[in-house]
Amino acid sequence: MSWHPQYRSSKFRHVFGKPASKENCYDSVPITRSVHDNHFCAVNPHFIAVVTECAGGGAFLVIPLHQTGKLDPHFPKVCGHRGNVLDVKWNPFDDFQIASCSEDTTIKIWDIPKQLLSKNLTVFKKELVGHSRRVGLLEWHPTAADILFSSGYDYKVMVWNLDTKECVIMRPVRTIDCHQDVILSMSFNTNGSLLATTCKDRKIRILDPRVGTVLKEANYKGHRANKVLFLGNLKKLLSTGTSRWNNRQMALWDQDDLSVPLIEEDLDGSSGVLFPFYDVDTNMLYVVGKGDGNIRYYEVSSEKPHLNYLSEYRSYHPQKGIGVMPKRGLDVSSCEIFRFYKLITTKSLIEPVSMIVPRRSESYQEDIYPSTAGAQPSMTAQEWLSGMNRGPLLVSLRPGSELLTPRPQPPGRPLSNSMAPASPRSPDLMGKLAPEGGRRLFSLLEEKVPRRAAEHRLEEKKAWLTNGFDVFECPPPKTENELLQMFYRQQEEIRRLRELLTQREVQAKQLELEIKNLQMGSGRF
Repeated sequence: MSWHPQYRSSKFRHVFGKPASKENCYDSVPITRSVHDNHFCAVNPHFIAVVTECAGGGAFLVIPLHQTGKLDPHFPKVCGHRGNVLDVKWNPFDDFQIASCSEDTTIKIWDIPKQLLSKNLTVFKKELVGHSRRVGLLEWHPTAADILFSSGYDYKVMVWNLDTKECVIMRPVRTIDCHQDVILSMSFNTNGSLLATTCKDRKIRILDPRVGTVLKEANYKGHRANKVLFLGNLKKLLSTGTSRWNNRQMALWDQDDLSVPLIEEDLDGSSGVLFPFYDVDTNMLYVVGKGDGNIRYYEVSSEKPHLNYLSEYRSYHPQKGIGVMPKRGLDVSSCEIFRFYKLITTKSLIEPVSMIVPRRSESYQEDIYPSTAGAQPSMTAQEWLSGMNRGPLLVSLRPGSELLTPRPQPPGRPLSNSMAPASPRSPDLMGKLAPEGGRRLFSLLEEKVPRRAAEHRLEEKKAWLTNGFDVFECPPPKTENELLQMFYRQQEEIRRLRELLTQREVQAKQLELEIKNLQMGSGRF
């Protein structure tokens, strides 16, 4: 009789949560007191947006990511809604565009300026008017540009195409009205061809987002689902909710058969909503409870038992909401694989919590950072509406392997050479070299060098700015607190310069490789 060990080998077995120090948190933030079950926070590599309290309407704050510490009580807000803001979501393909929805039944699209806000932002880019009751949820399409989904308390899911010149859009491109009650959550699969929803009737539905037809529906009575999540390419769904005995519970479902869950696991007897987050790259599942300070994390596999418990991050400070940093904004030098932003209302604090894989080496770890979804859409809105499906465009997280620009290029333009994979024999390049042999070699390089030089100058200029201040124009510190702030800014500047130096070295090697490949290609022709 063979003996089976109780543990399993995993590179993420020892992952631990590391809260940020006090000076790296966001203090004195007036977090909303709304009882709506939502995240109330959205994060990207440049900003953190959090729903706040505002007299006479709804508002949210957009704080630069590196502007940590105590927030100015008069910090400018993004305000323009007549009712409380219920959800905010950053555009995954534009770090300076955000969508917000409100109790005033409208959805607004905002362009955030690159410089710091000096006064309240009240001018929106677009307004979407179509819901008859308050709008509670927003979700951007994961691969198509300018496609936004919204759900309201009128039991409808609306599909909006933002690729128009109209400032006020009165009619969505599609209205899905198959739900019989309030929609509690929405989730897309990897390429955005399927949409999963949970409803107040506790049913899970899988929809065709273009047509609005129900493809699968779960009528299982033993699990009352509240939130649902697609688990990447595993063809599985995970839902959180309550059991028949009102215990908080997770359930794993087969995407093709929603009659009975594959696994049901009771967690505890608390009453707060469980928010699930899934990392497609590492196959790790994080479960965050509203009203408690703990974060449980699991590793998901296609074989039984499917869910493998890893550990739990514990904290005494309960979170009201949570934000998640996209993978392209993580610190790969410290082996950070996930980062949460906890909204702690009892202390008016936003606390970053990094999930770290303990490694001794300081070099880039290929095995824990596979290619991940980048900041470029894989298709236009019209292509998706016409029936096309494409997976996300993948990029590497290795420093210097790809250049992230503040404004992603429109989907109609071709990708630059720095964003495309480094293919030594690309068809376009060989086509240029074929008729003229080696004569085009140096002319092509001359075209690349000025563009790269301009990008380098722009990055160097950005590197001078630390926490929104020019390091060469800051007055000398007069108090101990100002001295500490100056010290932290200098440490941040040193870190950025090191990253910039690493990028330069990688780019120099890439240029050497391109020269060799071009010489070889010209020699063949």
